Amino acid sequence: MRDFTEIWSYLAQGPLLWLTATLAAYAIGNACFQAAGRRPFVNPVLIAVALLAGLLWLTATPYPVYFEGAQFVHFLLGPATVALALPLWDNLGHVRRAALPLLAALLAGSTVAVVSALALAVGFGIEGEVLASLAPKSATAPVALGISASLGGSPTLTAVLVILTGIVGAICTTPLLNALGIRDWRARGFATGVAAHGIGTARAFQVHPTAGAFAGLGMGLNAVLTAFLAPLVLRLFQ
Repeated sequence: MRDFTEIWSYLAQGPLLWLTATLAAYAIGNACFQAAGRRPFVNPVLIAVALLAGLLWLTATPYPVYFEGAQFVHFLLGPATVALALPLWDNLGHVRRAALPLLAALLAGSTVAVVSALALAVGFGIEGEVLASLAPKSATAPVALGISASLGGSPTLTAVLVILTGIVGAICTTPLLNALGIRDWRARGFATGVAAHGIGTARAFQVHPTAGAFAGLGMGLNAVLTAFLAPLVLRLFQ
């Protein structure tokens, strides 16, 4: 046991350990997802988060130490978001034909996401920094963190809320949309992207390429609209 502790202390000094742990945790989560027949409730991101949280707790590793290695994955969020423009370009004709319904859905989805979160929080007596951290929770992570900081919220708390929103959305959207009888891949994908940002978009691509393309569109447009909408709605609730 002493030898293991010494080896772990040595490895933990380098950021490569936590980058490897992050990739390994997601690989395990994805393997579980595939083994379960790609069922939405076996979410690979949720499994990876649980594994990493358990590892950090067992090894008493502070989050800043972990992030020194994980920041390499974090950096790829930007290029990955931009890369979603490629499938969107392939479906540009579909986007043009559905421009007005998409704008209406975007306005409704973004407004409901911000208003419902803040209304529930105020109803439970939440205020101040936590309330500001909740406002952008449906936007994609890089944008949500910037909005949270500008509103006086906690970017760290916002990051947790964004991840939880994405995981819940990725798990619930497919069975919910099936139950509602919605078969149009454009509508399914766009709703998923607006409600569950990047994690939901990844799930939409697993279901259908058109759904994934429209999810990417919804995620991007929702991020822009939330940047304008969140401060206005937050002032009303404050």
